[in-house]
Amino acid sequence: MTEKIYIKRANGMSALMLAIFAHLASIAGFVVGCVAAMPAVIILCALLMCGIVFVYPGLRILKPQEALVLTLFGKYVGTIKGEGFYWVNPFCTAVNPAAKTKLNQSGDVDNTKPNLVLNAQTGQISINAPMNMRVSLKIMTLNNNRQKINDCLGNPVEIGIAVMWRVVDTAKAVFNVDNYKEYLSLQCDTALRNIVRNYPYDVAPNVDTTGDGIADEGSLRGSSEVVAQRIRDEIQSRVTEAGLEIIEARITYLAYAPEIAAVMLQRQQASAIIDARKMIVDGAVGMVEMALDRLKTGGMVELDEERKAAMVSNLLVVLCGNRDAQPIVNSGSLY
Repeated sequence: MTEKIYIKRANGMSALMLAIFAHLASIAGFVVGCVAAMPAVIILCALLMCGIVFVYPGLRILKPQEALVLTLFGKYVGTIKGEGFYWVNPFCTAVNPAAKTKLNQSGDVDNTKPNLVLNAQTGQISINAPMNMRVSLKIMTLNNNRQKINDCLGNPVEIGIAVMWRVVDTAKAVFNVDNYKEYLSLQCDTALRNIVRNYPYDVAPNVDTTGDGIADEGSLRGSSEVVAQRIRDEIQSRVTEAGLEIIEARITYLAYAPEIAAVMLQRQQASAIIDARKMIVDGAVGMVEMALDRLKTGGMVELDEERKAAMVSNLLVVLCGNRDAQPIVNSGSLY
């Protein structure tokens, strides 16, 4: 199904003014015909009043970035785009299967706008608030619910994404899928699951996240831009046939699942403590080496191997300990 623009439309204000004028003229003619006892005039004016009633359902109002997909007795006849007041074939029906669908997103078209409708039983025009069949062409943001997904290491993580999208082909969106909003939401969940399972939460050794057979340092936390781009491309490949364009996808929430969050936090704390201790030990060893070299170079004191070992031990205890050392003053001889 390919989108085409509906060209058989007229200026809505001109059609409305003409219909009102014809309606008033037919009423006046009907009254004159009744007074003058002219049956032909009465019948003609009555038919004219009945015919004018069918003009009003053809009046359509569109705001910026909205479209109407029209069908005539089940056949797609075109799409109206562009803001304005139009008059179209009153027998044309607007179609939008996603009109009732309300997702967790911005930009849904308001479904409470009043419209002129014709009552077939009474033949009168009334104002009703039917379901709005306009298709929004605005950029909308879909914020799907958070999903619990196992990463490539089997750790359950919770992740949420925000997807910026819009309708670019109204015919495909309305006719190629049953409900393009629900279709997009489902494809977002599927694409997210397919991409996330290729990455670890944090950088892990011997993990190939790109599929080229070479281990890399990709991760959900450290490579969020790359992951988001892959999610966007994956969603776009799935919704092209629905006439949708995915502008951007962003990760809005990322965390370990509650059942392992505490354990993973302890693991991160232990890793941080180990890294800190390693840095402290490296610095302490460097300071001890520097102290021994300075003593040896200056010739201040000569230490045998046993005294050097004792000095190294004492300095490491002082530099690597968690608490301040208590000094002991030796007032006797060195030996």
